[in-house]
Amino acid sequence: MHLPLAFCYLLAHITTSLARSPDEWRGRSIYQILTDRFARTDNNLTSPCDVSKNEYCGGTWKGIEQKLEYIYDMGFNAIWISPITKNIPTGYHGYYQTDLYALNENFGTEQDLKDLSDALHERDMYLMVDIVTNHFGSVENDPSVDYSQYYPFDDESYFHPYCEIDYDNQTSAEICWLYSNLPDVRTEDQNVIDAYSTWISQLVANYSIDGLRIDSVKNVNKASMPPFCEAAGVYCLGELSNNDPDYSYPYQQVLNGGGIINYPLYFSFNETFIYNGFSSTEKLAYNIYLDRNNSIDSNFHGTFTENHDNPRIACHNPDMSVAANAIAWTILTDGIPIIYQGQEQHLAGGDDPGSREAMWLAENGSYDNTSQLHNTTAYLNQIRTWTVQHSEGYTHYKNVVLNYSDTQIAIRKDVMRFILTFAGVGQPRGTYTTIGGGFSPNSSVVDVINCKAYTANSAGEVTADVGGGAIVVMMQADFIKGSEMCGY
Repeated sequence: MHLPLAFCYLLAHITTSLARSPDEWRGRSIYQILTDRFARTDNNLTSPCDVSKNEYCGGTWKGIEQKLEYIYDMGFNAIWISPITKNIPTGYHGYYQTDLYALNENFGTEQDLKDLSDALHERDMYLMVDIVTNHFGSVENDPSVDYSQYYPFDDESYFHPYCEIDYDNQTSAEICWLYSNLPDVRTEDQNVIDAYSTWISQLVANYSIDGLRIDSVKNVNKASMPPFCEAAGVYCLGELSNNDPDYSYPYQQVLNGGGIINYPLYFSFNETFIYNGFSSTEKLAYNIYLDRNNSIDSNFHGTFTENHDNPRIACHNPDMSVAANAIAWTILTDGIPIIYQGQEQHLAGGDDPGSREAMWLAENGSYDNTSQLHNTTAYLNQIRTWTVQHSEGYTHYKNVVLNYSDTQIAIRKDVMRFILTFAGVGQPRGTYTTIGGGFSPNSSVVDVINCKAYTANSAGEVTADVGGGAIVVMMQADFIKGSEMCGY
């Protein structure tokens, strides 16, 4: 049933005290869920899922709710779920919507979604929902699209004529179609802007949504985003797959001071750490510098090393220590960390759709809460949570690169200094001395990953043991007292 737009408009202006601002998201750690591929309502761990068929495999909102303890026990305090609106029959991922005011029945009922939201908030966890404003989906290609199937944009006049995108031209990127079966919405049209604002206000209120991940932001009219995010009243995180910091970071202003999915850092980190040194630590250090200086606030961006659109880390580099270092980077560096489902189980799927495996069929054990990477993820989240709670500056501090070598990089993040490596488990044993570490002179310092104690020299520098691909995370001993880390 569709609600009259006038009534929807009234509902849209009922605000809720639960609306979450970007500042309230700073200390969060997000677990990204592809709803159809995470957990089934019946908890069937053998139900087949052939990713090559691009079809529904049975994951639901109720399935997510039943697995919340698995997520919560890893230290995550927010989840991001797939788009929730009605889709075409092959829209298992949620990005081919047809009706803004109807839910995707393959994922569950309205009550199921509300139950999931309630279960999250009972655990003080946030709900982020993926949103699509750029396009709708069709089973037919242009010019055979049936526009009458869409709601509320049920006429061809709401959409741009078909054209292929020239990504060297921003206007083309905003008015042309991603694919010939994805009609591109006229997001520059004021009637469209108003309709989207009305809808998102109601959606956020109805399901107590705390944040939005907005798909294909670089393909929508920039002027449409500020009123959309203002109407939503929650943190907006925009997706634009672009490795250019000068192009990407200014979108933070477009998103009302929210953040972007940080593809510039994703590309520079993964090219250095994952693709066997395809890039260099020097380039990574430079990109960290750009992130620090080009963003309004780099701690509002979403930091990630895996997602549903790109090959898994283990697909390119199966070394377990490299995977662990990537998770450490994601959780400890600037930004709001996002770990994609299955990253903690070392899944190794290739490019889309290969990286959209069903969690219940994980080769290393479905929802295994004893696996090495699961435990590493949980402990890193524990470190971050303690630091967020006990250092007011941590979620505002911007990364400073202390020094780097061909295979390692040392970074200061407020009270924390960490050393990461892509050398793998075969990395020779040795030592690594910080430059500009900034510890209190002659203070006791603890590597909380390996539980090794050091004493800073009179200049506040520490020489730490490294090797075997191990992560090093150092903090002063007096800061971690009471944390239960390494017995403190």
